[in-house]
Formats: sequence, C-alpha cells, structure tokens
Amino acid sequence: MGHQESYYRHNEAYAEFLANWDAAFYAKYTDTLMTGRPGDRILDVGCGAGQVVGKLTEAGYEAYGVDVSEPNIERARKFSDRCQFYDGRHLPFADEHFAAVGALNVLEHVEEPEAFITELVRVTAPGGKLVLSSPNFFRVLGFRDYHPKMRGIGKKIANWKRLREKRRQMQTDPTRVRFDRMTPIIKEPFTPDDDAIVATNAVEMKFFLERNGCTVERVECTDRYVQFPIGQLLNLTPLRYLMFNAFVVATKAK
Repeated sequence: MGHQESYYRHNEAYAEFLANWDAAFYAKYTDTLMTGRPGDRILDVGCGAGQVVGKLTEAGYEAYGVDVSEPNIERARKFSDRCQFYDGRHLPFADEHFAAVGALNVLEHVEEPEAFITELVRVTAPGGKLVLSSPNFFRVLGFRDYHPKMRGIGKKIANWKRLREKRRQMQTDPTRVRFDRMTPIIKEPFTPDDDAIVATNAVEMKFFLERNGCTVERVECTDRYVQFPIGQLLNLTPLRYLMFNAFVVATKAK
C-alpha cells in the first residue's frame, strides 16, 4: 500500500485542515487557472475540499476536481458534483480534455512525481495551460523555514550544491533526472506539509514540463498574491529559483 493510499484516503484531519483554508491561500492559483473563456473545462488535481472548483464554477467555467482523499471529496461535492475520487496515478479523463489543468501543493505528496506531471500534460489540450505550485524544498534563501530540509545554514548550503548537481545532470544526462525523495514526517496531531515525500523545486518542475512538450511561461517564488513592488522584486532575477515556493505556469505545445 502506497503513501497516498495509506495516509490520505481516510484522513479526516487532513480534510478538516483543507476545509478551513483561507481564500487568500488559493486565490492566485485559482485566478491563474482561468483561461479568460468562461465555459472552458478546467481540472484541479488534488482539489481538496473543493474551494478552487467552487470559485471556477462561480466564474462560469466547467470545473472538475479529483482527489485521493474520500473525506476531501465528500466536502468538495458540496461545491460541485464534478469532483471525484481517483487513485492518484491515472486521471479518469480522455487525452487533451481540458483547457487548463493545475495542481496546488500536490506534487510533493505523490509517489511518482515525474509520471504525475506527464499525466497532467496528457489531459491538457494543445495550447492549454498548466499550473504547478509546490514548496521549494531546495531553498537557499529565506527564513521561517517550516521543514527540516529547508532549515539552517548547513541545509541551505547542501541545497545549493544539490541544485548545481541537478542542473549539470540536466545538461549531461537528462534521462536520469529524478526528483529527490524524502522520508515523510508523520505527527500526531496531524501537521500538513511535514509528510511530503518529494523534494519539489522550480528547477525540476520546469525541466519536466519542458520534457513533456510544454513551454514554461513563467516561474515565480510566490504562490500567493503579495504587494506589486515586492512581487516584482522577488521574481525579477534567477534568485526566484532559490526562495520560498515554486509557482510554475506553462503552455502545452499545439
């Protein structure tokens, strides 16, 4: 039995946590998923308690959601009957079915992240949008780091070295590139994010989207709205790959 099956499928505490998300947490992700063409089909993978699907539906989109948690889907169906349980591996939709597909804070929890990205691209229509947002576990810059892999000068130096290694591998041996795996930290009571099993980061998220035939339109280290000048400064230089989060927006090739 895999991590998703054993830890999330019946986790009421996780579902309760997601049900209490503040709207500001997912506003940027939701707005970025919108195509500007109400009526388009949009998929939120790892839809949690359904808030994003609800907002997209209110905006006139044909929004769908899938999640590996049965308690999540029970809550999500209060927003839309287009939310359904799935196995975390194969999306139950035809190829090229959606105008936009996204996953917010999901990639770090899946057992096969490389295949997960391929599956997201599969169900996206040519010219469609993909939005991937996850923590940057290879943070080199920042403070108030919530995960042990991000915390402390020693870990930040190790993260910098590991990112350099990965960039070299992308150039010299790209077929062997894989996300680093982590041992989940399981706590009682439930604490989100500590249970991540994949060291997600913008460098590799961009790499795998491009390898699956997408053009990456932008990479940002801010997954939520911040004041305009602050957001501009944080995302102006390649330092955005070393801070905070990985918010990646791409377009699938036509």
